[in-house]
Amino acid sequence: MGSMKGLKLGSSKRLALLFLCPAALVCAAGLPDVHTVYVLKMSKGLDQFLASRLTEGHVFQIVTDPKLADAIFTDQIGEAFELRLDELLPPPEPVKPAPPAKDEKAKASEADLIPFVGDTVNKLDNPAMKSGFGRSKGTIFLVDPKSKQVVWSMYQPPKSATSNDMNRTATDIVSRLKKDLKAK
Repeated sequence: MGSMKGLKLGSSKRLALLFLCPAALVCAAGLPDVHTVYVLKMSKGLDQFLASRLTEGHVFQIVTDPKLADAIFTDQIGEAFELRLDELLPPPEPVKPAPPAKDEKAKASEADLIPFVGDTVNKLDNPAMKSGFGRSKGTIFLVDPKSKQVVWSMYQPPKSATSNDMNRTATDIVSRLKKDLKAK
């Protein structure tokens, strides 16, 4: 009797998983759904070579406005990427309720109590945005900006920073991408 109960629970979990998986796939764009891409700045100028090879191979249309992109190429993911993505594609601001009106006496007394205190503003940029720390050493990611999920990735470190090696690396990345697009 106990094994039947376990069997029913297991099958209901499998059934729930069966219904949830397609829902998860619908939310994120897959590689075949990508037609336009925005290429973020990458180390050693790989972004320029990659954009050139992608355009030359008619793999994706490169856009200069990230709002028009189905996906974003980057050589790093993590907090710095998240911050950069929020800078490029700011989330809509929530509607704030109007503050309750104060009478003039209350405003004056508050100002007299704390004359020199104001809002603290950090005038420095976020160091995570400029840091090369956390950059990959040869991994390229294609990220869906809406779901923030990695759609495709590849590890292809360049042999050196020379333009010939960077161009060869970009060519290898595009060749693999074409192969993966045909397989899907």
